[in-house]
Amino acid sequence: MKLNGTQTYLNLARAYASECQAKTRYEFVEYGARYNDYKNIADIIDEIVYQEFNHARMFYTFIQKGQDEQIDNIDICAGFPFREKWDLEENLRLASLDEEKEAEVYEEFAITAEKEGFPEIAKLFRDVKQVEEYHRQIFLELYEQFKNKTLYKKDHPVTWICADCGYMATSEEAWDECPLCKAKRGSIKLILDAKMLNQKFN
Repeated sequence: MKLNGTQTYLNLARAYASECQAKTRYEFVEYGARYNDYKNIADIIDEIVYQEFNHARMFYTFIQKGQDEQIDNIDICAGFPFREKWDLEENLRLASLDEEKEAEVYEEFAITAEKEGFPEIAKLFRDVKQVEEYHRQIFLELYEQFKNKTLYKKDHPVTWICADCGYMATSEEAWDECPLCKAKRGSIKLILDAKMLNQKFN
């Protein structure tokens, strides 16, 4: 079946635009984290940024697949969030909402792709949806720890690790400055919810 001229074709273009914008929004959030010495928050977000780039790449690939002629323009009508400002805590919360919305939209796109006879594209939308749900959980976990001041303080002893030099110490609260390499607290590896990080998707 020819893709060009279908709703799925337009949805792929919308998804591509969405992923490109998400990548840039999260680069803003990553920049804010690094600027405020939260190096390991920035590193986690940087990984998400790269994953969003690859989502955009996959949507772009499917748009181009089977096209003999150059695509000069795909006219799409879609709304995109412009909520993030320059507050790291609030941006982490907003990013989790952005990911939740993307996951909902991709399920709708998958249903449309199935109806139009594109099972491979429906699978692509659902595979990306799973990743976006995981991203939402990461952003939400970072937001809650940031808001509750539990990034570097727990209610039980944990092992803190300096990402710069590997120094380790077990305590309820992390150091302000690494005893070994003198790196700032923001270089400590963050402890996220193990259940959430190890979640399996079906």
